[in-house]
Amino acid sequence: MSEDPELGDVLDILSDEYARDILTATSIKPMSAQQLADECEMSKPTVYRRVERLRAHGLLDERTEIRTSNNHYSVYTATLSEFSLELDAGSLEASVTRTDDDSFPGEGETDTADRFTRMWEDL
Repeated sequence: MSEDPELGDVLDILSDEYARDILTATSIKPMSAQQLADECEMSKPTVYRRVERLRAHGLLDERTEIRTSNNHYSVYTATLSEFSLELDAGSLEASVTRTDDDSFPGEGETDTADRFTRMWEDL
């Protein structure tokens, strides 16, 4: 069997309980690192390490939230929608399905200009 390097990496990431907890939490709503640390009962350094691995493989997306008090912070949302593994007649087939766009669920914003416009309109 020749294994796809991405498959091995994705399997490695998904075998990590902390990474699965982050994916589960961010599949419900976008969350900051602090919210993830509180929700998933892990330290912020653990959150940041897992977030970087998940982002590197396109399983998590990041967006900067802008507050009116000039404080900025990142929120994360899961982009993984399905992972399947099939063993059939000596062949191992895997598929990773990600959400179909780069925006957060329900927002339809794909770039910084759209987010800036929405922020300005909300003021």
